Amino acid sequence: MLKELSSHVATAFPFTTTLSLEPLIAYWHARETDANPGVALLARSIGEQVAAAEWARGPISDHATLECNCDLVETLMLAVIPAASFQTAISGVIPPFQRYSFYHTPRFAEVLLNPQQNIKQPLNVDARTMELYMARMAYALILDKVYGVKLPITGAITFTVPDYNIGLYRHYSVDFDSTFLDVRIVGERPALTSAQLDMLTHNLHRTDLWQELLPPGNFELVGFNVLNLADVTEQEILSELKYDLLERDVLQASDRLEQIQEKLRVLFARPFLQLGIAAYDEKKKAFVDFGRKINHSFLTKQLAHQEAGSGFRQIYSQLWQDRQPLVLEDVEQADIPEDLRQQILGIGIRSAILALLPYGDDTVGLLELGSPNVNDLDEFCLEKVNQFVPLFAVAVKRNAEEIQTRVQAIIREKFTAIHPTMEWRFTDAALNLLAKVEEGNKNAEIEPIVFHDVYPLHGSSDIRSSSTARNDAIQGDLIEHLTLANKVLKKASEFQALPILDELKFYVSKHLRRLRQGILTGDEVSIFESLKTEVEPLFDYLSQNTPELRPVIANYWSNMDPELGILYKRRKEFEQSVTLLNDTVSDYLDEEEEKAQEMFPHYFQRLKTDGVEHNIYVGASLVENKPFDLVFLKNLRLWQLLVMIEITRRTTDLRDKLPVPLEITQLILIHGQPLNIRFRLDERQFDVDGAYNIRYEIIKKRIDKATVLGTGERLTQPGYIALVYAQQREADEYLEYLDYLQDRGLLEAEVEELELEELQGVKGLLALRVKVKLG
Repeated sequence: MLKELSSHVATAFPFTTTLSLEPLIAYWHARETDANPGVALLARSIGEQVAAAEWARGPISDHATLECNCDLVETLMLAVIPAASFQTAISGVIPPFQRYSFYHTPRFAEVLLNPQQNIKQPLNVDARTMELYMARMAYALILDKVYGVKLPITGAITFTVPDYNIGLYRHYSVDFDSTFLDVRIVGERPALTSAQLDMLTHNLHRTDLWQELLPPGNFELVGFNVLNLADVTEQEILSELKYDLLERDVLQASDRLEQIQEKLRVLFARPFLQLGIAAYDEKKKAFVDFGRKINHSFLTKQLAHQEAGSGFRQIYSQLWQDRQPLVLEDVEQADIPEDLRQQILGIGIRSAILALLPYGDDTVGLLELGSPNVNDLDEFCLEKVNQFVPLFAVAVKRNAEEIQTRVQAIIREKFTAIHPTMEWRFTDAALNLLAKVEEGNKNAEIEPIVFHDVYPLHGSSDIRSSSTARNDAIQGDLIEHLTLANKVLKKASEFQALPILDELKFYVSKHLRRLRQGILTGDEVSIFESLKTEVEPLFDYLSQNTPELRPVIANYWSNMDPELGILYKRRKEFEQSVTLLNDTVSDYLDEEEEKAQEMFPHYFQRLKTDGVEHNIYVGASLVENKPFDLVFLKNLRLWQLLVMIEITRRTTDLRDKLPVPLEITQLILIHGQPLNIRFRLDERQFDVDGAYNIRYEIIKKRIDKATVLGTGERLTQPGYIALVYAQQREADEYLEYLDYLQDRGLLEAEVEELELEELQGVKGLLALRVKVKLG
């Protein structure tokens, strides 16, 4: 097809170019004596036509000349684009490395040309890059035809161009064929040494070097290029999918999945294709999210029922059994359960493909492809589906493994005794055990894990009189609960003469008297059980048969906790107060502990009861390849004091916000000597090791009830920090810390030095007590 020439010239292309048919005419002239008689006959005929057409020889600059002699051009071009492939090939002829085409197939025009027959700018290549690419191709041609050196440069480049018929894009491999392009030397041929030639071949992208050694003004490109395009959309998309799906967290971002969906639309040439992925947990036998509540499935998340008898479960079982994708060319006519059909149609899907995602012997998920158009997805699509199913399976499996890794990290952090600081030691022990087993010792046991010469720090933030406050709350709730029940029973006696009412009134009144006298026998569970099994069933009977009692019975039920079914007011307030205090202390302690780990890695344990206590062990044996100095211990001791001061301030500020006015006391146990700790495999926790060190544990468990000698006063008091010790040198170190903190205005000036009453099995303990300066 002959088209007019464009006047566009790529300004960045450095060579003089001339459109000419001479190389093509030379090709046919050489075929006049071809062994194939038909080719020879055609060549001689073309030779006669060319001999009679002066315009065909030499440079061609006037497009009108080509238009007037298009029959000869069409005949000449049979050597470039065979007639048999003219309707299917994507080929075009251009002046040397220019951006317009004067002869091309219909498919080439459809894919690559604009209405002016200029080559459209590809989506993936900018104009400057395109011009540089053509310049390199020209230099490679010069080096080949003038200097006899072939470069390992492929003539193919990939263009991504829009396909307006479907509203998507496609990928084409473009080969610049320079068979009919000659290089003419202008002036003297630039002389190149072997070293210079070697330099050029090893610096393909040094445009400045090429222009220096091969000045463009010394060469003219005469003839034309042939561009041959091949549709490589499928290969390109599959390659892109491979890289996309191997990226980390690709399934945990909705925008990434939309990009993948767009590529599948291009692959199938279906602009409305919808992609869904459902992850399947074999252990749970259920579809699960991809983390952070992300569900990419357009099908499973729409299903209200996934029980064993549901249509979806039936189809899934069929997929699992057949191990073949299910193709629904027309959902309305497909042989599937009706509830599933309505679910799919309800989300606008008219044709679909469902394919399991296998990973080894497991099934890790389900791939869903859907379209709003009937027959958009059919059996012919399965060849493509089978090519990318393994990629999605790998991505889903990797996502599941990453989630599992995170879960394990949380378990290690929150639920096991293996602190990150010590994890290296457990790894070593496990490796040693594996080595013994591989050596043939099948009865090998894991070695003892003991850390020697570590320094302990213990502190507790205890809720003062929490047991008394809890008992008061239980007693108050019981009194109110029984009082409400008694009101109903008394009212019922006015309408019903039932002996059981008198017996229940006696039972309730007896317990009310005892509770009002302050007697809490610990049998509150049995009281609640009696109310549940004997009293409340009677209320149901009375409510149905005596309408006059319904208001008082309704009042009774309105005071019950809807979840527990009992009156739970004061205990709820008590628990809320304890929780708020504990959370305040724990959160601050955890926040500061992260900073303390940066001073020097150490073992840290926090325990919640009615209050919060913490244990710290620090020493050289706990860490791997890190020197330990006592200055780190002193840092931690001072850090602990600062933390306890801030906890006192924060919990004091909470007092007015608490439903029950609870107070917290602060205690630190000073222990100056190092000790050993051992990991107990049966209890999965650390414990002190050795008889002497056991005394430390005994003191730790009993000092919270310590009293001051001669006064009986509790050592721990709200607003104060108590420090218990056994040796004066331990107190001397802490007195320096207290002096420093007093100077900073954090503690009051007075420090009490106290002796403590003998505890069970422990005597001779001393204490310091100092008040925290508030406000």
